[in-house]
Amino acid sequence: MTRNVPSVPELEQRAQNLRRHVVRMIQKVKVGYLLQGLGAADLFAALYLGELRLDADQPNWFDRDRLLLSTAHNTAIFYAAFVEAGLIPPEALGTYTDDGSPLEVNASERLGTMVEATCGSLGQGLSVAIGMALTLRRRGSNSRVYVVLGDGELQEGQVWEAALSAGGFGLDNLCMIIDRNYLQVEGHTDQVVAMDPIGAKFEAFGWNAIDIDGNNMADIVQALDSARATKGAPTVIVAEIVPGAGIPFLEGQMAHVAFLSPEDGERALAILEEAA
Repeated sequence: MTRNVPSVPELEQRAQNLRRHVVRMIQKVKVGYLLQGLGAADLFAALYLGELRLDADQPNWFDRDRLLLSTAHNTAIFYAAFVEAGLIPPEALGTYTDDGSPLEVNASERLGTMVEATCGSLGQGLSVAIGMALTLRRRGSNSRVYVVLGDGELQEGQVWEAALSAGGFGLDNLCMIIDRNYLQVEGHTDQVVAMDPIGAKFEAFGWNAIDIDGNNMADIVQALDSARATKGAPTVIVAEIVPGAGIPFLEGQMAHVAFLSPEDGERALAILEEAA
């Protein structure tokens, strides 16, 4: 199967669709990972609607590309991407976090193959992705493995053990995207543990490192193309993200879990409609 990559303007428009889905989901439950979802919409649009080789009719297709959401609580944007990619029906979003719904706050494999692994414990996603990448390489598959990691997860020692292994194995079929939104439960990440320069640290572990504006679609697409073309080393894309991106009255807010009143939800949707 060949990749059908939309143009940058098309991906930008699809990212706005993702933001609408995110707002509606959080508006329904009144509180959740709103700012993270809005901020990462451009990344998820580029990944699920352009970069990943997937077959919605054959979700178990062995040679599909795989994406793991290590920050498994950031599910509003995850499920929104599934809808836009045709992996789940739009009406499923109406069951978000309902009792018995497979659309849980922390994504799990109950939903299906599109959730490649349950990653509720932070810091474990890269390790799982490395195991997948190694297996695919040994089987001679040209599939790629992607993992989205939160910047707060870099405070977990397991991430750095995994990073050392991936660099040592030269896993050029592995690409990690760090969602650098500076948000974690305890507050601003730099006020908890300063982590910069992130890219240089990974380069020292044998990775190809790319720093980008994670809300600039052209930058994202170019970085993913570069990662795909890189041989002999895994790639890490450090994506600087504005929490709440796309909604001016939410942009830059630093709330790990945000409240969204019905009125603010309608206001946010109106802004997205006007920008369409």
